Amino acid sequence: MTTRKTDRRTLLTPLAAVVVAMCCFSAACVTAEAAEARKPNVLFIAVDDLRPQLACYGQTRMHSPNVDRLAAGGFRFGRAYCNVPVCGASRASLMTGIRPARDRFVGYDCWAEKDAAGVTTLNTHFRNHGYYTVSLGKVFHHARDNLAGWSEEPWLPENAWMGYLLPESRRAWEENRRKTKKGRALGPPTEEADVADDAYADGRLADRAVADLARLAEKDEPFFLAVGFFKPHLPFLAPKKYWDLYPADEIELPDNYSRPKDAPDAAIHNWGELRAYAGVPKRGPVSDETARRLIRGYYACVSYTDAQIGKLLDALDRLGIADATIVVLWGDHGWNLGEHTLWCKHCCFETSMRVPLLVRAPGFEPGGSTDALVEYIDVYPSLCQLAGLPLPEHLDGRSFVPLMRDPGLAWKDAAIGRFIAGDTIRTDRYRFTEYTDRQGDFVARMLYDHQVDPDENVNVSEQAESEPLNRSLREQLHAGMGKPRPR
Repeated sequence: MTTRKTDRRTLLTPLAAVVVAMCCFSAACVTAEAAEARKPNVLFIAVDDLRPQLACYGQTRMHSPNVDRLAAGGFRFGRAYCNVPVCGASRASLMTGIRPARDRFVGYDCWAEKDAAGVTTLNTHFRNHGYYTVSLGKVFHHARDNLAGWSEEPWLPENAWMGYLLPESRRAWEENRRKTKKGRALGPPTEEADVADDAYADGRLADRAVADLARLAEKDEPFFLAVGFFKPHLPFLAPKKYWDLYPADEIELPDNYSRPKDAPDAAIHNWGELRAYAGVPKRGPVSDETARRLIRGYYACVSYTDAQIGKLLDALDRLGIADATIVVLWGDHGWNLGEHTLWCKHCCFETSMRVPLLVRAPGFEPGGSTDALVEYIDVYPSLCQLAGLPLPEHLDGRSFVPLMRDPGLAWKDAAIGRFIAGDTIRTDRYRFTEYTDRQGDFVARMLYDHQVDPDENVNVSEQAESEPLNRSLREQLHAGMGKPRPR
């Protein structure tokens, strides 16, 4: 009788199969839990000097397909306002979530770590809660502001500001230097060169951002990638193909290319930022030809930056991380294109204070929008809520995430901002601005009724019937203004 040996592998196979199946199930559960527990990435896109000059904001002449794509897939805030209409101060206020005051976040050359010493900035808060934080381009006004909040040294492209490509532009710059005895002397305010996108700084910035997205997507921790584009900040340098989108003979001057009726002198500035450029007169208006050239250059730069933003959005899709990434796009303040005889920012009119703000976040239906009033100090708490982070106690803003869920909610009564000696409040219907001297004494005021005067062409503050409204808005403004730093 032959004894048949039993194959131990045959006996163990059913047991092994059960064990393997249990392990696989357990691993799948862990993976699913890990995926669910992993916080969303953040792509934080800042655009310098960008007013809502975009098709998704009703500007039908604009070519902005990529920003429009973001708006269609996300949420558009129709009435968002910066808190300070100048680069350094606006960014410092947004990144700290603190209101400006007479002695805080005042001007162009502003550092968050100096004006709000000891405050945890937005990027630092995300880094403290497990995010890998990266800064490319212009995020804070000074790249070395708040270095501790970044996981890597902030990166800037070469020639980010005055990257002229044409010999005639460089010659004009040198000639302006020779002629100018005092103050800044810069090159021409516009340039169109028939070059590829990466010949100018923002094209190289986009390329770096795309590469970094691929690198960061491989990390175990979520990322907070801040990308700050330089255009449409002066000088208006963009490849020719973007200028060609806007034929010169189709550029029009604004309807209110004049000073508002009864506006005080305190409200009108000399746009010194533009006057430093070659070919711009040191006083008085620019010619109509120059005005149209400036407007066309601004439009071209908006479309150039839009194309770079498109590269980032495409990268998110290509890498398969779009659905796991919060995307925020914001312009640090508005910009004047001749309205009220003004250029640049630096004022308390709607054109300087109103800004674009778009948010796309996992779990929200695409294509939402609201005309509720929101402020840039609201960005910090909103991003925290979207990412599931706790809110630091120092914040002055309010999360607008409930608005993204229900755009019709009753919301803020006002958006409040200031620039130098002007404090301004925007309610649903009115904008009221008060100007004071260094001692805080009253100098002048403005009141515009947006229901009948949306372009702010007639200051009605000195009309007798406006006095009760002046008092009411002044009280509301003073109650909501940022408090001075403790002494």
